[in-house]
Amino acid sequence: MLRFTLIAAALLAATTAQAADDVPALLKAADKWRMSSDSLQVETQVQVFNKDGSPDKERRYTVFAQPQHRSLVLMRSPAEAGQKVLMLGDDFWLLMPSSQRPLRITPMQKLLGDASTGDVATLSWAEDYTGTLVGDEPCAEAGGPLCTHLSLQAARKGVSYQRIELWLGKQRHEPVKADLYVQSDKLAKQARFVLDKAGTSVAEMVLLDQLSSHKETRVRYLSRQGRSVPDAWMNPMFLARNPALE
Repeated sequence: MLRFTLIAAALLAATTAQAADDVPALLKAADKWRMSSDSLQVETQVQVFNKDGSPDKERRYTVFAQPQHRSLVLMRSPAEAGQKVLMLGDDFWLLMPSSQRPLRITPMQKLLGDASTGDVATLSWAEDYTGTLVGDEPCAEAGGPLCTHLSLQAARKGVSYQRIELWLGKQRHEPVKADLYVQSDKLAKQARFVLDKAGTSVAEMVLLDQLSSHKETRVRYLSRQGRSVPDAWMNPMFLARNPALE
């Protein structure tokens, strides 16, 4: 009996270790649904809708996501023309066309509606979070296909959310939904991921505010293409001195 108990314990430990090893691979697989390349240009549309479904506001952004936790966001709408957000690791700067001094901001700084700078500038879970495998659960409360539930904890300071409960498709590991928690461990937003018609990439992230406005914010990825930008574009002082990049 003792032998069987020891064997069962060993198998359980091996299974647990294998599951822990699988989490980074699952996150990398999930990231590919939003990032098709390490260096990427993403044309992004953010729309805000009132609780009754009527449209509120809309903005356009060009996001240059580069390796080593570097991103540059160019604001394209007339109301924000010339403004930029630069992310270098855990540091975020807002650059205004009328100022030669970059302004420090946080990844939770709002861009529009419930889309923060971190929501738009960062696209990688594998680089920003560590996690544990919770198990297989129905993707929807009413049942349906199974999802893989991961519980993620922030691995660095410069992320928007301290904890993320993430559900991935069981077969292809596509992101399905997420609960997003801030530093105080309050549920700030719930996210739902919509695939494109071909079912090959995430076309839209729908954010539902859980703290105040309860509005719906849709972050749509209009196009993606591989693009590396000059290193100078990743320098806040260069951007302050050179407001026109393109």
